[in-house]
Amino acid sequence: MTQTPGRRGFLLGGAVLGAGALVSACTSNEPAAQPSAAAAAATTEAAAGGNDQPGTQVTIGFSAPAADHGWIAAIAKNAEAAAKQYSDVVFKPVEPTNDINQQISAVESLIQAKVDVLVLLPNDGQQLNQVARQAMDAGIPVVNLDRVFPDKLSYRTWIGGDNYGMGVAAGHYIGKTLKEKGVSNPVIVEIQGIATLPLTQDRSKGFADALKSYGFSVTAKQDAQFTVESGTEVAANLLQAHKKIDAIWNHDDDQGIGVLAAIKEAGRSEFIMVGGAGSANAMREIQSGSGVLAATVTYSPTMASSAIKLARLIAQGKGMSDLTENQVPQSITLASETVTKDNVATYLPLGFES
Repeated sequence: MTQTPGRRGFLLGGAVLGAGALVSACTSNEPAAQPSAAAAAATTEAAAGGNDQPGTQVTIGFSAPAADHGWIAAIAKNAEAAAKQYSDVVFKPVEPTNDINQQISAVESLIQAKVDVLVLLPNDGQQLNQVARQAMDAGIPVVNLDRVFPDKLSYRTWIGGDNYGMGVAAGHYIGKTLKEKGVSNPVIVEIQGIATLPLTQDRSKGFADALKSYGFSVTAKQDAQFTVESGTEVAANLLQAHKKIDAIWNHDDDQGIGVLAAIKEAGRSEFIMVGGAGSANAMREIQSGSGVLAATVTYSPTMASSAIKLARLIAQGKGMSDLTENQVPQSITLASETVTKDNVATYLPLGFES
């Protein structure tokens, strides 16, 4: 588990500005040739905003799970906000739901409405794979957001966060910090989201791999189901089981509210904690410096903003100005960034509310 200016300039900000203009360089002593009228026009267009200038009107269908989680709520908000930036975009969201069959029906309604392009964050990529394929077969490009469909024929472009990279970022922060403190044989605790999800397994693997480079390993881990209540319960159990802890990585800042509550209740402060996803609550806690939370690693829901921007370009047959290729890439994985007290002021305006 998420992604807007600043952090990634809406992640791809400038990268999604225009169809790539060819730039040539003179390598001889001859005077540079004067640009053609077409080249001059292209340069003028790029200076004026390129692909951000109004173009062919497109209807973008949008479907995502219900907003019962701060990160998911931010996904919908970011998508809607990005769509409103463009006068040539008609944004057509369907009712968010956590019911697989209802989401399938909602996507089918968008196919029947003949939207130009579909941005889809499935509740479950496996179970929504077939309806996404139906859209593609009907000539409607699908921008697959976050939870990937197993069949590449079911989507035109995938954009999402780097779950393995989240683990790597958390592992390096903890490993480096403990090494600098001269800690040997540390007790490192990991609080996962939902252990059975591939994304959780990727995060755990990245964490373990990064820690290994410092000669460290995870002492204990338990999943907390991405909820505040489970976060409190799991953290309380782990704190009771380990009388001394050197570091905790909590995969999800939403459930981290419960984790921090349990830590405060237990009166523990001998360790550092790293969060996950980049919520505003976590960033404010980091900024205050008053508790154990020292950092969070991002999985930003602003990826939904970029998904809308990409969908618009695909529907209009355009590419990305910072790339040489004429088409939007098939897959875009966003980096996981580490937010600490040193840079939190930059990231705080971009955090999502839990």
